[in-house]
Formats: sequence, structure tokens, C-alpha cells
Amino acid sequence: MTVAFETLQGILDSAQRENIPFWRVILQDDCAERSVSAQQSFETMRGMYRAMKEADAAYDAQLRSASGMAGGDGEKLARFRAQGGHLVGDYLSEVMEKAVKMAESNACMRRIVAAPTAGSCGVIPAVLLACEAQKRVPEERMVEALFVAAGIGEVIAASASIAGAEGGCQAEIGSASAMAAGAVAYLEGGAPEDIVHAAALALKNMLGLTCDPVAGLVEVPCIKRNVSGAVNAVTSAQLALAGVRSVIPPDEVIDAMRRIGHLLPACLRETSQEGLATTPTGQQIARRMRG
Repeated sequence: MTVAFETLQGILDSAQRENIPFWRVILQDDCAERSVSAQQSFETMRGMYRAMKEADAAYDAQLRSASGMAGGDGEKLARFRAQGGHLVGDYLSEVMEKAVKMAESNACMRRIVAAPTAGSCGVIPAVLLACEAQKRVPEERMVEALFVAAGIGEVIAASASIAGAEGGCQAEIGSASAMAAGAVAYLEGGAPEDIVHAAALALKNMLGLTCDPVAGLVEVPCIKRNVSGAVNAVTSAQLALAGVRSVIPPDEVIDAMRRIGHLLPACLRETSQEGLATTPTGQQIARRMRG
């Protein structure tokens, strides 16, 4: 899906001018871009949402990645939540559980939805699937929320980047967190202004996040960062829904992310040449994998 908008303000202006919700602006643009009907566009997005649900339901706690670094932690979180072991509420507990499960499934070569990337695939499903389960939200609304997320993601991709190799992990987990924040703000009845500020607040918290995968694999620290991005999305949405606004306008936050990504040295952009990848343990794992 591609959209013509390069700024979040452009989406806001269109929504206000046409007196339609945020998500419908994105749907209409998809229809124009791909020459499809509104129903076809909506059903395509529904298919993506259902694929997320299927991937979550198909989680296998027995699977381990080829490296042995990923697998089974999602089940640990599920058991902890079932026992009532909560430092946070049940919604956030479920968000954490689903974020790990989805990211582990990716590492174990299961089917996932790259939204916006495979390395950040756990953030949006965790936030949305947990919201549907906890609040009994109709699927139609969940699909609309996914359009909201898609619009935010496409603006970030057009104005900055969603690739760790180009912008660091802020471009992957950060973008996913911003997308999820806007989506859940919509589900909670947020106005378009709330949506874009939720996204901005989430992205601000991820600025400068480096991409330093151990042994070049999207496992460590990527899987646990999906949890941080998902929880950050929920807290950012709550801030925006309460009326808190980003002092730096949302589009300027995205532009700042782009500039920071360009300033990051190549060793911190998915090359595994610095950060956690070059710790003694990280190097030991890399040698083992090469062997």
C-alpha cells in the first residue's frame, strides 16, 4: 500500500477538508493508487489483520530459532500473566506477551506480517490484538485502526525511513511504535489530532535507538525491543488522549528522526559492528554461529 501524503499534517488537512475520519483518508488514497474499490481496499487490509491474528494463534512455544537465542519466552510471559503476576495491568501484560510471541515466531521462520518490517513485526499486532481481546472491539474497527497505522507508517517511510540499515532501530521499532500509538489512540476514540500526537510522542521516545543485532540476526536485542516499542505505543497514546501534546510538531519529529538516522555511523545501522553485537558475549555467539 502506498499513499500520496508525505506529512501527517497533509492527512489531517484532508480529513478536515472532506470531513472524513483519518483512516478513510488512507483508504481513499489506496483506492486511487491501486485503482481498487473501497471494499477491495478494506478487504485487503482485513486480510492483513487476520494474518496477524493467525500468526499469534499459531505461536509454538516449543520452537527455537537456528541460533538457539529465540523461542519460548512468549510462553513464559503467558504463564506469568495467567498466574496473576502483574507489575502492570492485564492489558499491558498481554501486549508484552504478544509482542514477544510474534517476534519469536519471526525468528523461528513462522508466517508473520512485516508491519512495517520483520524486525518490528511484534509491535502493532501486540497492541491491536490485545486491545481487541481485552475490550471486545469489532473487527471492522480493528481494520480501520490498521489503516491509521498504515498512513502513519507511509508518511514516516516517505519522509524518513523504516529501515534499520538506513536509520537505525529508531526507524524500525520507533516507526512501529508510532504506528501502533496512532492506531490505539483511534480505537480509544481519539480525534485526528490525538492520533498524530500519539505517534509523535511514541517516536520521540525512540529517537537515536541503534540497530546492533547480535551475530547479524533479528533476535537479540530485537525481540525484547518489540516489547518496549509496544508498551511505549500504549503509554504515548494515553498521553495524547489525555490532551498532552508534543511540543515539537509531529512532522518535525519525523524529520528529526531522518536527520538522526543519517548521523548514525554505519557501525550502528544493522552491520553488527558495534553496540551489543560487539560485547564479549555477542562476539562469542557470532563465532559460534560462523562455526
